[in-house]
Amino acid sequence: MAELIVQLPESAFSALRKDPGEFASEMRIAAAVKWYELGMVSQEKAAEIAGLSRAEFISALNRLHISLLQYSPEELSEELRDAD
Repeated sequence: MAELIVQLPESAFSALRKDPGEFASEMRIAAAVKWYELGMVSQEKAAEIAGLSRAEFISALNRLHISLLQYSPEELSEELRDAD
């Protein structure tokens, strides 16, 4: 696994009331969730980036109020058209 060093102000940890390790874990999850929400990565890849199992990632999506299914309006229209 690659290591990435990110410099943050000490106040960042107190903002979320997390120690640096917990903060780093939450940051990984937040990035993975956002990239999944934007359609940049698959659910499986996002879970890997977050350091979670797929079930844990789905729980994180729920906790953060992000839809499990990510469709663009065009994809949704196509899916609904094909369902008929």
